[in-house]
Amino acid sequence: MSLGEHLIEFRKRLLISAAAIVVALIAGWFLSTWVWEMLRKPINDLEMQGRDAIISYGDISSGFDTKVQIALFIAVLIASPVWLYQVWAFLAPGLTRREKLTGVGFIGAAVPLFLGGAYAGWLVLPNIVRLMASFQPEEDAFYLTARNYLDFAIKLLLAVGVGFVLPVLLVMLNFIGVLRGAAIIRSWRVAILVIILFAAIATPAADLMSMFLLAAPIIVLYFAAAGVALLHDRRVDKRRAAELAEYDLDDDTGREAERGDADRTKGRR
Repeated sequence: MSLGEHLIEFRKRLLISAAAIVVALIAGWFLSTWVWEMLRKPINDLEMQGRDAIISYGDISSGFDTKVQIALFIAVLIASPVWLYQVWAFLAPGLTRREKLTGVGFIGAAVPLFLGGAYAGWLVLPNIVRLMASFQPEEDAFYLTARNYLDFAIKLLLAVGVGFVLPVLLVMLNFIGVLRGAAIIRSWRVAILVIILFAAIATPAADLMSMFLLAAPIIVLYFAAAGVALLHDRRVDKRRAAELAEYDLDDDTGREAERGDADRTKGRR
């Protein structure tokens, strides 16, 4: 395809994705009231505990803006099968059969993990709100603007959802030959530190329970990704050794990689 044909194809996929989101926006509009009630439940719980906790609207259009923002967020989630397929349909013709299988597996694993991560973020949201409210004297009012509170809640859900998808990205990099499983295992200390820092940023550092609830499943997913990568590397190495044996050749690449790993280990010692 020429550059012009690619641009026409891209416009077609973009218009279909936009149309799907617009249609889903209608459902999102009707669901927005229920979703907002669920998101503001931690504030309502504080009020039931005797705290003066209120979500306020700073201007005339704040209520409408909040409803539209929630409806759009819901619409993107509902229409995700359509726009994900459009992205895939645009990229697939240029991929090999192996790359297509890898891409399908990545999307099939990433979507439920992202939704599971968003649900985990929802579980820790009440703990975060209670912790933040505890830093204020009980006689003081805990007032939040609707826009700021909604932005905080959505960013938290998105951040945790993306954190759950990152181990799948490691597996994809391994399957396309960019990263070996041994390298993932060797970096486990750094990975755990980064995951804990991520959980501490996504949740207040003082809320150890929420931080643990976020960090623990991501760490488990990291080691699961390392296990899948190691199994894949073993299968690839056996296949490569069999192919080289047919021509009476040695797999010098694998040996050099092993020697390099040993030299780096000695250097650290």
